[in-house]
Amino acid sequence: MARVVVFGECMVELSLGQGASAAIGYAGDTFNTAVYLARAGLEVAYATALGSGDRFSQGVIALMRQEGIDAGLVTGVEGRLPGLYAIERDAAGERSFHYWRGEAPVRDFFRLADLDAFAAALSAADLVYLSGISLAVIGPEGRSRLTTMLAASGTPLAFDPNYRPRLWSGPAEARAAVEGILPLCRYLSFSADDAEALCGRPLPPEWTVGGAEVIQRDADRRVGVLSGGEIADFPPGPAGSVVDTTGAGDSFNAAYLAARLQGRSIVDAVDEARALAAKVVAAPGAILPRG
Repeated sequence: MARVVVFGECMVELSLGQGASAAIGYAGDTFNTAVYLARAGLEVAYATALGSGDRFSQGVIALMRQEGIDAGLVTGVEGRLPGLYAIERDAAGERSFHYWRGEAPVRDFFRLADLDAFAAALSAADLVYLSGISLAVIGPEGRSRLTTMLAASGTPLAFDPNYRPRLWSGPAEARAAVEGILPLCRYLSFSADDAEALCGRPLPPEWTVGGAEVIQRDADRRVGVLSGGEIADFPPGPAGSVVDTTGAGDSFNAAYLAARLQGRSIVDAVDEARALAAKVVAAPGAILPRG
């Protein structure tokens, strides 16, 4: 069974309903992917930092155990709380986000965590997964430490830039962080919109020269895959119901990577990724109920 180490931030999610009510959950781009990787039958460990003893951090750990995700790389920090975000949705299912994450302990992961254990886990994994959000929240020093540890591990990386402008000083900072991690990538999956925002074009040529398997997801549901110098284009599939687009790319990445790690073809991987993403957007929230 393939083992994946996922690094990032899991936050408390407030899903705003009608009136003053809100449902409490736990999510985050890399955490969503970790859940779906585990459900696909992979061995998954999630590396992050949370609070210690508070209801919300305990809720994240409980969800990890329920999903079969190894919590051994979670650092608990006394007196700190996980980040929080609220989601509002319009009639088309598109989202707007409001964040409170300035004191989230994951920002200090490389100062607080057992880095020897983290390095050992990276080296023992078959794949490491992280995102541009992971890079943003740990800051320049954290990015430098992480890149050095990833390179030393020799473990292939899967990466989604997942650009969120409010987490960066500007596109130039985000672009530099992304380009610093690209040489380590075996899989690079991104939305055309993110690439356009970062580089001014939907398929930046500098993102395609390192030998990674490149997966481009277009807003019209078209998918393009560049692998081994060959380009495969997958036209849009039938449009389905869209209730909430939260987690669409996260779930797509999980299903695609699981299929590839389990030896299936690019065609099968795209089919499985699209099928899971379609289920996710047809229901509220990023993580589907089990079963």
